[in-house]
Amino acid sequence: MELVLVQIFNGIQHGFLIFLAASGLTLVFGILGVINLAHGSFYMLGAYLALTLTEATGDVFLAVALGVPLAVGFGWAIERVFIRHLYARDHLQQVLLTFALILIFNELQRTIWGNYPHGVPAPAYLSGSIALTSTLSYPVYRLALTAICAALAAAMFFVVQKTRVGQLVRAGESNREMTELLGFDATRLYAMVFAVGCALAALAGMLAAPVESVYPGIGERILIISFVVVVIGGIGSIKGAFVGALAIGVADALGKVFLPSFAGVLVYALMATVLVVRPAGLYGRVIR
Repeated sequence: MELVLVQIFNGIQHGFLIFLAASGLTLVFGILGVINLAHGSFYMLGAYLALTLTEATGDVFLAVALGVPLAVGFGWAIERVFIRHLYARDHLQQVLLTFALILIFNELQRTIWGNYPHGVPAPAYLSGSIALTSTLSYPVYRLALTAICAALAAAMFFVVQKTRVGQLVRAGESNREMTELLGFDATRLYAMVFAVGCALAALAGMLAAPVESVYPGIGERILIISFVVVVIGGIGSIKGAFVGALAIGVADALGKVFLPSFAGVLVYALMATVLVVRPAGLYGRVIR
């Protein structure tokens, strides 16, 4: 039971990180209608920004404060140069262009940071552990990471549900053409949504860097899981992304305890089950 408790904590913490990355993907997919295979590359960018900026500042949270604006600017530039040309094109061209971006970003990563894995230290004031039982303890940084991600998730729900910007985003997700007819600048809205989606993925990578190693290709793994979350939760649904991410995080963590040989299968079995029962996802809209 002690091991199960630790794995539940790990699953919730991992689920929150997945949510940060997947929420950006579901916003881009739901509002812009773009299948962005390069989304995981922004997670990788965040991890390497955390590596570089932590070396410069000595604190990963200072690195986050500096790295998030850089990620927003980078995402805005990518949307202006590449993504804006995809809105009126079919999904095949979207897949091909964003796959090309993956290759470009991976080569740039190898050129700038090399092919070796790196570690990012947790802040000294969060480097200890809290005793759960007489024999088990849990890292303070992981608990702080869970609290930070929970606060970010709550802030995201508040912005989407209670603010004018959130109303505009939800309107764009429900009916893009009507949003334009009402006089809103769809071009600026799309650029903002894409930049924020990229920043969320990069933020997840920065926060996860002290927990995981920073290594080439780290974005591909999170990309696959993010797509699974989008499918489970429903395209364009932040609430669905939250529920799906936590379900995947806990299922994967507990699977490693009870069914270690099939832990990876559980995640995709969960997705297949949801698709059979609810083809549009848990909170997705059924288009007729």
